Amino acid sequence: MPCPACDAGFSDEIRCLVAATPQAQHGLELEITESVIMKDVEGTIGSLRDIRALGITIAIDDFGTGYSSLSYLSRLPIDTLKIDRAFVMAMTQGPQALALVAAIINMAHTLKLTVVAEGVETKEQADLLRGLLCDEMQGFLYCKPVPAREFEAKFLATSGGGAAPATSHHA
Repeated sequence: MPCPACDAGFSDEIRCLVAATPQAQHGLELEITESVIMKDVEGTIGSLRDIRALGITIAIDDFGTGYSSLSYLSRLPIDTLKIDRAFVMAMTQGPQALALVAAIINMAHTLKLTVVAEGVETKEQADLLRGLLCDEMQGFLYCKPVPAREFEAKFLATSGGGAAPATSHHA
C-alpha cells in the first residue's frame, strides 16, 4: 500500500517504507537496471543519492545490456555493478568475450565498486571469474530458484530473536 505522503516520487516512497520498518534498511540493496537509469539519468542520480542517504546500497543490474554511457558511470551513486549473464555465458567461448568481462571487472574495481557476476552455471565460469578477481557470483551453480516459503525457512529463519544471516557466495 503506497504511503500517502509519497506522491512525490520513488525515493520518497522508499523513505516511507524504511520509516515504517527501520531495520529494513540494514543490509538492503536496491537493484536498478541500466536501461531504467538511462531513461532519466539526472533525475535518477538525485533519487539514488536520496536512497543511499537512507543507508541502502545501490546496484546496477544487467550491466552491459542497456544503452549506458560510460561517462555517467562515475557520476552514479552506486555500490555494486552486476555483470549480465550474457557476458558470463560468452566468456568461455572466446578470448574477446573474456577480455570484455575482465575489462568490466577492472573498470568497476577502479571505481571502487563491488562486482557481481550473474548467471554463473559452470565451474569453468566460476574459476575464470575468480581469476579475474570478481567479488561475488550468483547463478544455478550455487542454487536453483526456490519458492519464497522455502527461502524464508532456509535463510530467514529466526533463532534467539533475530534473523539468521542470509548467505551469499563470495569469490
